[in-house]
Amino acid sequence: MPVTDEAIEKIKEMIVTGQLRPGDRLPREADLSVQLGLSRNSLREAVRALSLLNVLDVRQGDGTYVSPLDSSRLLEALTFLVDLHRDDSVLESFQVRAILEPAAAALATHRIDLAERASLRTLLDSLGSAPTVDEVVANDIEFHHRIAAAAGNTMLCSLIDSLSGPTVRARIWRGITQEGALERTVAEHGAILDAMGSGDAEAARAWMTVHITGVTRWLQEAP
Repeated sequence: MPVTDEAIEKIKEMIVTGQLRPGDRLPREADLSVQLGLSRNSLREAVRALSLLNVLDVRQGDGTYVSPLDSSRLLEALTFLVDLHRDDSVLESFQVRAILEPAAAALATHRIDLAERASLRTLLDSLGSAPTVDEVVANDIEFHHRIAAAAGNTMLCSLIDSLSGPTVRARIWRGITQEGALERTVAEHGAILDAMGSGDAEAARAWMTVHITGVTRWLQEAP
């Protein structure tokens, strides 16, 4: 194992086993390198790598701390990597969404309250009778975010949000090129919300699957 990878693994082990907790300050570089049996250079590289992943927080003139380790912060690195993907990998993002979002819809059905459902209905109604492609896509992004948030699992919500951004251009292109795509999107959103309103988690799961699978199928067939 390369020495930098070894250093990363040893610091990770300290965090996983509770020797270092969120908010803790790491020992001085000289002391930690002796404690872990590592060179100061390899330790320094490991700290730099873990800071890029938002696991560690390097504060100039103060020291290095373990980050809060909340899911949204840790998944920022994933969002960055997803954003770098080429357009031909957008299909993979939709395929992952097709796994995660039906589950989120089912969870949200059990947890969502009247105020949140009313807010979602207001969001859908705000489109009016003749929305533009940009308006439907913006509404779509917000709709999916709110359902993921209502599921009550912050990591699930962060994952779904991170996969949503790279698919925006595909959603806009579908709205422009596929006849009836906008109307279908709005209707499927309504069906998902109706299922959630009636407390039918499996229907909400099924409608969300239909909704995302439709985009995935179009993407597979689109030139």
